[in-house]
Amino acid sequence: MSSWIIAGTALGYLLLLSLLAWSAESVRKKRKSWINNGYVYALSMAVYCTAWTYYGSVGRAATSGLDFLTIYIGPTILCALFWPVLLKIIRICRTQGITSIADLVSTRYGKNFSLAVLVTIFCVMGVIPYIALQLKAIATSFDLLAGTTGNTNQSIWKDSTFYGTLLLTIFILFFGTRSVDAAEKHEGLIAAIAFESVIKLVAFLAAGLFITYGVFNGFSDLFQQANAQPRLQQLFTFQENNAYTSWFSMLTLSFFAMLFLPRQFQVNVVENLDENHLKTAGWVFPLYLFVINLFVVPIALAGSVLYPGATANPDLYVLNIPLDQGRHLLSLLIFIGGFSAATGMIIVETIALTTMISNHLALPLLFSTNRLHQESRRNLSAVVLWVRRGSILLVIGLSLLYDKLVAEQYSLVSIGLVSFAAVAQLAPAVLGGLYWKGASKNGALAGLAAGFICWMFTLLLPSLAGAGLLDNSILENGYFGISWLRPDALFGLTSLDPVSHSLFWSLLLNSGLFVLVSINGQKGTRETFQAELFVDFLTKEKFEVEPAAWKNTANLPALRLLLQNFIGSERAVSLFQKYASRHQIPLNTTTADPRLVQFTEKILAGVIGSASAHILVSRVAKAEELSMEEVLNLLRESQQMMELNKELRRKSAELTRVTEQLSALNRQLMAMDEMKDEFLYTVTHELRTPLTSIRALTELVHDNPEMPENQKTEFLAAVVRETERLSHLITQVLSLERFESGKQPLELQTIQTKELLDEALSDIQPLVQQKKLRIQTQLTHPFQLIELDPILVRQVLYNLLTNAIRFSPESGTILFAAEVSGNHLEISVSDQGKGIPEAALELIFDKFYQAPNQTLKKPEGSGLGLAISKKIIELHTGNIRAENREDGGARFIFILPLSQINL
Repeated sequence: MSSWIIAGTALGYLLLLSLLAWSAESVRKKRKSWINNGYVYALSMAVYCTAWTYYGSVGRAATSGLDFLTIYIGPTILCALFWPVLLKIIRICRTQGITSIADLVSTRYGKNFSLAVLVTIFCVMGVIPYIALQLKAIATSFDLLAGTTGNTNQSIWKDSTFYGTLLLTIFILFFGTRSVDAAEKHEGLIAAIAFESVIKLVAFLAAGLFITYGVFNGFSDLFQQANAQPRLQQLFTFQENNAYTSWFSMLTLSFFAMLFLPRQFQVNVVENLDENHLKTAGWVFPLYLFVINLFVVPIALAGSVLYPGATANPDLYVLNIPLDQGRHLLSLLIFIGGFSAATGMIIVETIALTTMISNHLALPLLFSTNRLHQESRRNLSAVVLWVRRGSILLVIGLSLLYDKLVAEQYSLVSIGLVSFAAVAQLAPAVLGGLYWKGASKNGALAGLAAGFICWMFTLLLPSLAGAGLLDNSILENGYFGISWLRPDALFGLTSLDPVSHSLFWSLLLNSGLFVLVSINGQKGTRETFQAELFVDFLTKEKFEVEPAAWKNTANLPALRLLLQNFIGSERAVSLFQKYASRHQIPLNTTTADPRLVQFTEKILAGVIGSASAHILVSRVAKAEELSMEEVLNLLRESQQMMELNKELRRKSAELTRVTEQLSALNRQLMAMDEMKDEFLYTVTHELRTPLTSIRALTELVHDNPEMPENQKTEFLAAVVRETERLSHLITQVLSLERFESGKQPLELQTIQTKELLDEALSDIQPLVQQKKLRIQTQLTHPFQLIELDPILVRQVLYNLLTNAIRFSPESGTILFAAEVSGNHLEISVSDQGKGIPEAALELIFDKFYQAPNQTLKKPEGSGLGLAISKKIIELHTGNIRAENREDGGARFIFILPLSQINL
């Protein structure tokens, strides 16, 4: 394929990324941000998947089997189990104005400048090989697609790597240094990175599908051909004695890399817009890792089958196979996918390293010069931007140099592991600082120095020796000719692979010195203060504003001028006014409030790093740090204030609950008042009906003395019936009042079930005979003893049986059943009537409620019988319910406990 087509496609792709980034930033200024959602955040995290993933994982699988998976299992474990660690880091960095991993370590240990410098230097040394890996991947894939052979001795003007690097540098310079504030979100850049994550995933899946189903006839055919080769059979089993150790080491490296690689810190922490996005990323990012690795093994097996005897570079199987099959458009897509994987990493990693280099190396060096210090009114924002641009050129230049001098001799995975082992040295200082108040600055310095030196001697220098840049004898004879100082057998340990060997000794020395020096050393006042802030940072609101740690105040105009020099006059004035208004701080004085000093330092920390900001603010404020006793008193006061705030929040919550309870009680009382009114209305209505009948009948008898005797007798009999009805209604109302008020006592007796039911049946026999009904009884335990008030329960049975009689058709059957279930007696009465509407099943036990859809044209009774029955059963600590039978009719069931009732 023509080199011009490939280069033009790559250039067009970078222009597309630039347009996308520019559009995202333009939209953010006008309306809602494109990237402010969890899915884009998760896709930006996928910058973890670099050319190592795209090319190197296939090469690793083809040569070493399944251990490539460890690079992805580590981050998955982080997502599943350790998100609280990342959440804590995000919250701390947001409130402290932290913009890099070096800044985090420095701020934790008293904003120590030496720590920031040390971490920056070793991050640069550790990550430069990783950036070089990406440049190598771009160059080798370009040369393969173009059909040219890379020549390390060719002129730079004919080197494809140089031009690709130049294009990337222009993109980074334009979108990575648009603002002086390193804490400001690079939304356009993140949009481009998320887009690249989609492109590399689509391209890799396209390659896998083509190779599996286009070159081979599916997975079964591919695995069958691979299984025929003995080497491939052994490849995916644990053959080496140290295989398990290697897996553990790789898991550890990948876990720490996800937290501490500068590019991951940039996208995970610095670019995070909302900590709630972690919830989405917690499952989307592991899913992404799973999907992008689906075809790694099939492609590795396919390459091993198609290119036996190592006739092709395993790292490039994914591109080599489609290209040899004549699929040039697919090959170009795969190249762009690999280009995305490499460029995404280079862009973010370069920006992260640039922030550290400018904030902790270049700018402090410039600030120390008398000339820059004397020009106090100079606009330093331009200086900061140019320093960052220079740092970008430095990082890219060093990476290109490493690529040409060293990376050509090693596989992609080998180079990547060197970088992973380097950033793993940050683990003791960072994790110890987050959760151990005893961790000290000196301990962190000692541990980091020992760990990085050990890493350098066991991994970095041997790689330089392997490339011919150092004396190769150190690999065989050890440093200074001492055998126990051999890089791969330090102190005589020979049973581990080089990476596991380096990780073991470096982390052992690192963590050991970190703990020992911290335990036996003294901490300064600011160290103590920062330790309290970091370790106790458990809630989002807890340290939203750091208590001022200054004894004296500063000159307000000088403080304002310092901030103006870096962020401009208009923004500095605006920030001061908003902060002062929010905290009610006067600005019409010459003496700055301590909180303004702290605020200025926090804003500057986002521009030049916390250590440099602390030095500059201290110089302007000329403030004396608090003594240890004053710091401890301040911390105690802060703790007391937090406890007071917690107590106030608790009291407020209690007050809210009480208010809600009072509101509920008020609503209940109003409902009861309405029920009382309705009850009185219903009672008076029910009383008025028989009274009206009585009055009318008696008036007829009184006004007609000559009325025939038989008619008088009939009218008087009706008066008696209405009087009985009236008396019965009054009795029921009074009974219901006693039950509801709790004035009705229970006279408990022990009685057999059969005796209770027989008495109830005898009471209703006349009604049964009158309607020609049949009573069918089912008693499973007729002689079961039960303790209850027989008179009241018999009243319940009478109510239920008379209801069943009233609503049953003539010559129908009523089922009367009793059975023991566990520790309860269950009694039911079933009829063959029309049943009860579903909506009325719960209402039927309400006072004066009478179900519609009955056999009778006009409901009979007062509507109090079921309400009284419910109260009686509840008084016995039982329950009652109604239901419809499947074959028609209704069933009333009540349950009573067999054990003694405690009242």
